[in-house]
Amino acid sequence: MNAFLEFMKTFLILFAELTALFILISFLVSLLQQKVTEERIKRVLERPNKWSGYLYGTVLGALTPFCSCSTIPILAGLLSSKAPFGPSMSFLVASPLLNPVIVLLLWTLLGWELTVYYVLIVGAFSILIGVVWDLLGLEKFVKNVRVRKGSGDAQMDEPKWKVALRDAWGFFYPVLPFLLLGVFIGAFIHDFIPQEMIARFAGGDQPWTIPVASVIGIPMYIRAEAILPIADALVGKGMGIGAIIALVIGGAGASIPEVVLLNKLFKPKLVTAFVVSILVVAVSTGFIVQTVL
Repeated sequence: MNAFLEFMKTFLILFAELTALFILISFLVSLLQQKVTEERIKRVLERPNKWSGYLYGTVLGALTPFCSCSTIPILAGLLSSKAPFGPSMSFLVASPLLNPVIVLLLWTLLGWELTVYYVLIVGAFSILIGVVWDLLGLEKFVKNVRVRKGSGDAQMDEPKWKVALRDAWGFFYPVLPFLLLGVFIGAFIHDFIPQEMIARFAGGDQPWTIPVASVIGIPMYIRAEAILPIADALVGKGMGIGAIIALVIGGAGASIPEVVLLNKLFKPKLVTAFVVSILVVAVSTGFIVQTVL
C-alpha cells in the first residue's frame, strides 16, 4: 500500500507540473507564432546573404511548431512558394528538436547544463544538414509541391490572447493521453524498477546503448512530451545520459508519422537521407553529451 501511495504521489506531482508548464509554454508560443507567420519565415530565409539563411532557418524552426507532424504543412508551404531549399531543410530539422516545449522540459527535468549542450549541438547539426543537402543537390528529390492557401480573416478581429488560449488547449488536448502515458511509465520506473537493473543493461559505461536507443526511439515515438518524463526516470535509475538524448532525438526527429508525411513531399532518396541524418544527429549528440557531462 505504501508503495502504491508513493507511486500515485509521484504520478500526480509530475503530471501537474508538466501540465502547467506545457499550457503556459503553449500560450506564449502561440502569441509568438501569430507574429512569425509562414510569409515572414519565407522572407527571412530569402535574405541576400545565403549563408545566414541556414542560421535563420534553424532559429525560426526552434520558434515554431510543437512536433514533427505539425512542421510538415509549413514546410510544404515554404517549398510551394519557392523558399530556399537549404535553409528550409534546416528549419525542418530544428523545428521538432528545438521547439520551446522540448527545450524547457529538458531544462526542468534534466538540468540547464545538459539543455545548453543539447541546443548548441542540435542547432549546429541543423545548419550543417541544410548546407550539406544543398551542396549535394538534393533539392531535385523534392516532389512538385503545390499548396492552396486558405484565408485567415476569421481570426483578424479576435484578441490575440484569446487565440493563444484556444491554441494552448488545442495543443494540449491531443497530447493529454500521451502525457498521461509518459508520466505513468516514468512514475512506474521511478518507484518500481530497481536501479541496479537499469544500470546493468543501459548504464553510462556501455556505449552501444546510444545507437540502439536512437533506433528504438523512432518506432516507440509517443511525442517528446511523453518521452521526457520517462527519460527523467531512467536517468534517475542509472541509464546513460547519452542514450537518453539519442532516444529523444530519434523519436522526436524522425517519427514514423513524420516519415509518412514526408513521403508526400520528398522522393524516397530524400526521405532516406532525412532518416539517416536524424540518426547521425541522435548518435553523435548522444556520444558528445556522454563524453562532456
